Amino acid sequence: MPQLEQTAIAATRTWLERAVIGLNLCPFARAPYLRSQVHFAASAAVSEEDLLTDLVVEIEALLDKSPEQRDTTLLILTDGLADFASFNAFVAAADALLDALGLEGVLQIASFHPDYQFADTAPDAIENYTNRSPYPILHLLREDSVSRAVDAMQDPDEIYQANIERLRALGHSGWDRLWPRR
Repeated sequence: MPQLEQTAIAATRTWLERAVIGLNLCPFARAPYLRSQVHFAASAAVSEEDLLTDLVVEIEALLDKSPEQRDTTLLILTDGLADFASFNAFVAAADALLDALGLEGVLQIASFHPDYQFADTAPDAIENYTNRSPYPILHLLREDSVSRAVDAMQDPDEIYQANIERLRALGHSGWDRLWPRR
């Protein structure tokens, strides 16, 4: 595996451990991670066509395995879609790909990006950090796993609000302290 891909996977693993799991931004992430059911893949593709090809490869690899072997995949884009607007447009194409493959209701894609910005927020708003990652990421999730996790919670809609409150309490300086000096 090329060095850039190794670096991207290591940075993403650190982000998952410190932010997503460490701050409990996603209460569903800890169990599959501890059971080694999270697959990390990296793509150096830059064109939409090549990115979609790599996405299909990861979709097929995920579906080839049982959920006990691989519950979810993080496809890390090492060179492509550094611009958030372009990434956001690509996420729509990725969702359309799932539909074209007949996988609506089987898989879903969550998106993360270094410059993630929710509508109606300032670029530096701490709320955006709930979806900020070291690289652009397409997170492939099995709908059955998501449904089981959501059904096990009293009010899954509270996750978003709790994350905003947690990040506001943490602030930018607290977020920055999560990451080792490079």
